[in-house]
Amino acid sequence: MDKTDLAILENLQADASRSLSELAEAVHLSPTPCWRRVQRLREGGVITGQVTLCDPQQLDLRVTAFVFIKAATHSEDWMVRFVAGARELPEIVEIHRMAGEIDYLLKVYLPDIAAYDRFYKKLIRVADLQDISASFSMETVKFTTALPVDHLR
Repeated sequence: MDKTDLAILENLQADASRSLSELAEAVHLSPTPCWRRVQRLREGGVITGQVTLCDPQQLDLRVTAFVFIKAATHSEDWMVRFVAGARELPEIVEIHRMAGEIDYLLKVYLPDIAAYDRFYKKLIRVADLQDISASFSMETVKFTTALPVDHLR
């Protein structure tokens, strides 16, 4: 990837809804070469999709919980069962397998604490857990979906 590819990525991560003409102008290309580069980035797996981001507050999702999971056992069967079950819970937007004392970290959006209790009861049915705890976000200080690309320059 060259500097133009990186500029395309930065621009698309900031606003993927801009037109091809706007994108091309922003990266100092004409539309056809810009389109070819975007296609190459898609085909190469660098661009994996395009989504619309929604404001959780506007969707009545006022509680962001970070749920910490300790596995009851460290077997592949347990991991497969837990991951498959957790993926089915729509409240979970991120699942991370961790190194250290916590086995999994989940990011969960909910309307309120009562909804967390209902979510908790669904989660503990997914697989045997040694421990589950949660922390609740008081304020989102920074949120971005844009990945840093400066290190590639």
